This record gives sequence, C-alpha cells and structure tokens, in this order.
Amino acid sequence: MKHVAAADPASDPFGERYACPLRTRARVLGGVFEFESNSRPLLRLVNVAFADLPPHSFRAAPPQFRIRLVLTSAEAPLAGDEVPRMRLHSGAGLLCGTMDCANFAVVSPTERTGLVVVSRNMLRHPYHIRYELIEFAVYTLASRAQQLVSLHAACIGGNECGLLLIGPSGAGKSTLSLHCLMRDMELVAEDGVLVAPDTLLATGVGSFLHLSADSLAFLRDAGDDAWIRKSPVIRRRSGVEKFEVDLRRGRYHIARTPLKVVAVVFLSKQRASRRSDLRPLLRPLRKAELVEKLQASQPYAVNQPGWATFRRRLSRISAFELRRGRHPDEAVNALRGIIE
Repeated sequence: MKHVAAADPASDPFGERYACPLRTRARVLGGVFEFESNSRPLLRLVNVAFADLPPHSFRAAPPQFRIRLVLTSAEAPLAGDEVPRMRLHSGAGLLCGTMDCANFAVVSPTERTGLVVVSRNMLRHPYHIRYELIEFAVYTLASRAQQLVSLHAACIGGNECGLLLIGPSGAGKSTLSLHCLMRDMELVAEDGVLVAPDTLLATGVGSFLHLSADSLAFLRDAGDDAWIRKSPVIRRRSGVEKFEVDLRRGRYHIARTPLKVVAVVFLSKQRASRRSDLRPLLRPLRKAELVEKLQASQPYAVNQPGWATFRRRLSRISAFELRRGRHPDEAVNALRGIIE
C-alpha cells in the first residue's frame, strides 16, 4: 500500500484528516488494543509483536484501547544506521516518548488512546519501531489505565503460580527462562512484567526470548541449538547482539493466563558454595532484605500509584537470592522446588 497523506497540509496542519484505513486488533496485557494505520509495514510490526498470544485478562470485560500508527513522508535526520535514543516527557495527562521530530509516541491513559508517528526512513529499523515506539505505547497504556505495577523482571512458572526473576540486564534472566521452558515451565515475559498490586497476578508479552550466543553453551540438545540459531539477530542499544527467538513458533509454553506471583527470586552472580547440593543455590531473604532489594532494583515502579499495595502484598510471600550453580538446570530444579 502506498503512503496516504492528508489532502492539503495548509488546510489540515495537524493531520486530523489523515487517512488510516487499515485495522488490526490484539488481546494483550489484560486489554483489547485496536490499531489503525496508513501503513501495512507498521501493522505487520504489530502482528510480529502481539499476534497469537494468549488473551490474558484481569476482568470479565477487558478495557478497550485505540492506537493510531502513522507513517509520514518526512525523512528523519538519522545519522547513518544510528537510531536516536528515546526521551520521555509528560504533562497535561499525556506521556510521550520522542526519538526526533518525525519519530515519537504519545499516549493518554485517561482516554485510553495513543499516537505513534514513524518516518519513512525509520522503516529500516523495524526492531526499534516495534520495541521502543509501538510496545512503549501498549505497555504504558495497559499499565497506567489498569493501575498495574510495571517491573523490569522476568516471570516464569506453572500450575497457575509464577516466580518473579529480578536482576539487572545481563544477570541471566533470559538464559534461566530458556532452561525453565525446556523443562516444561511457562513464560509470562522475559524482561517486562505487569503485576496487579492487589492480586499479584502477572502478565506480559511472551512473544520472544532474547538470547546471546554464549548462553547457548549450556544446551544439551543439538536440535534446540540449531532452532535458536535460525532466529533473527537483533542489536540492542548497548551494541550486544542477540537471537530473537519467537516462542509462538516453537515447542515451548507461553502462560495461557496471568500467573499469581508466589515468590520473588533475585539473581546473583555469586556461585553456590557447595556445587553438589542444590540447597545453597537458594538463600531465603528476610522481609527487610526483600524490600531493600526490590526498591533498589525497580526505581521506576517505586513511584507508581500501586507500589505501596504491591510492596505490602509482596512482603508476605517467599523471597530468595539465587546463586549460580554449575549448570542452569540446577537453578531450574531449585525454582521448580519453590512452586511444587
């Protein structure tokens, strides 16, 4: 489809009559999102991110959201292949993420609407459009409108019970999540989790697992290794390259419903003292340690409206520090023991 522009920029300076005839829908993060656009490539990115996911819901009538995706004829001032970093702004009930004058996202949680604008030359960077503009709008609307706590964490589990895995980037959340999946556990999300503060039900977007090449050294099945290495490679802002493994196309399980968080596990780089025994991998945390680690690891969530309720409910469940063993499977055994 060709780009459809407003009929007369002078008579329509805000692009209010911009034609956006294309539509798609996604059930994700507890809500129903309607996307409208003038660009098939942008709608394809929506499907890449959210298609075929289990329809997580927190209530019988999930909230409705509407996001407009506009591809403009403007050419952004990109410096070669370098994508400008996102800058965040707020005011008058609006939350904004801007890369430059032609690539930005604006959302209104109270109106449950969003606008994502993308320049034509930005289409060379589909990962950044999807992850930093489209997913930014979806996550922000879902969390703010439903008063969910947004965490930098992974969530895995089974039997409707979930474990929050918390650690900084590079701590091993994705590698551990992979080995949990290989042992028939379920994934909610590997890096961004939304939790209802009063019920501790956790949701996320479990479409992808992002794995570095060195994390595959622990795989014992050549078939798993080959399948992962066929996945596309994305480059993070840090410059680190990772395989983007689509879990919807494989043998692993995405959680069918939100999982109730029953324990919090902080990942440590420290190795267990007795490698032949699984028990030292998990060190129970006192309530004061949990609260301290939680607040230090989640600076964004601390300032969200539901944080006080979330922290109070979370302090009533088990918390652990997980140290490293000889193989990720040892950690999986320890985590399965918590759930079972």
